[in-house]
Parts: sequence; structure tokens; C-alpha cells
Amino acid sequence: MKEIGIFYSFRSVKTGQQIKKIIKLLGDTPVKEVDVDVATKEDFMPFTNYILAVPTWFDGELPIYWDEFLPSIEDEKLSRKHFAIFGGGDQKGYPENFVDGIGIMAEILESQGGKIVGFTSTEGYEFEESRAQRDDQFVGLALDIENQAALSNERIEQWVDSLKKEFK
Repeated sequence: MKEIGIFYSFRSVKTGQQIKKIIKLLGDTPVKEVDVDVATKEDFMPFTNYILAVPTWFDGELPIYWDEFLPSIEDEKLSRKHFAIFGGGDQKGYPENFVDGIGIMAEILESQGGKIVGFTSTEGYEFEESRAQRDDQFVGLALDIENQAALSNERIEQWVDSLKKEFK
């Protein structure tokens, strides 16, 4: 498998813990961690396979660091690139926009030709709406460590197993 670019904010402690689990589960697969807070287009474009950590902020928004980074790649063609997206949300506190950040990011990447991989089931979650939902699946891995922390490790393991099959 080709090297995976893993983009996340190095300032996010919870996301960093999840990234460590993901990297461990990827085993010998080469990965490069990139801090999206300071990433450039030149940091982003060399990869074919990506894992993006996109938590949902406030009432269904992308984190500021993603909002600031995305304009640098808005004119890039992302065809032949595979994107796996995960992020945290709070399905009880924000049931009307649970993990919207994942869905927003997927929409942006797809509009530029990127292929989204790593869909997961919505089964076991209780929320009203999510931009990350398509039929009975999320367009990535939804984690709710506020309300379902005990399920996170198993969900991450299953997701990484699926990525090993979907990444080229």
C-alpha cells in the first residue's frame, strides 16, 4: 500500500489519541502525519491515500484550521486520490448536525474529483440529522466519545480494516 497522508490538528489531544490507534492498526503501512494547522498545498498534494480528521465544531461547522487550509487546494483536481474521513461529534448535544464536518469535507473533496472511502453504518447512533449520512451510512467514521466512548476502539478497528481493502 502507498504511503498514507494523515492530516489533523496536532493541538487536538483527543484526535491525537485516535490517530495513534489508527497508525498502530495500519501496521507496516507507511504513514506521514501532517499538522493541518500549518499544512500547505505542497504538503497535501503528493499522496494518493489520505486519512483526514475532521471533528464537527459548534452547530455543524468545520474547524477553523480546515476552513483556513481548504482554499489552498480549491483549484486542485483530486481524481485518483482516496480520502477516508473521521471525526468526533456529540449526538445528544447536537443531534440536528451530528458529525456534519465529515459530510462537509466529503462534499468538498468529491466536488474536486476525490473518492471517499471508509463508509460506516449509522446503526447504533441516535441523532436527528447529519450531512455525513447517505442512506444508512456515514461517509466516514463517526466517533462520539462524549456518549459512546466504549464503542470507539471497536469502531476504529473495523474502519481501519475496511481502509486496508479500499486504499490502493
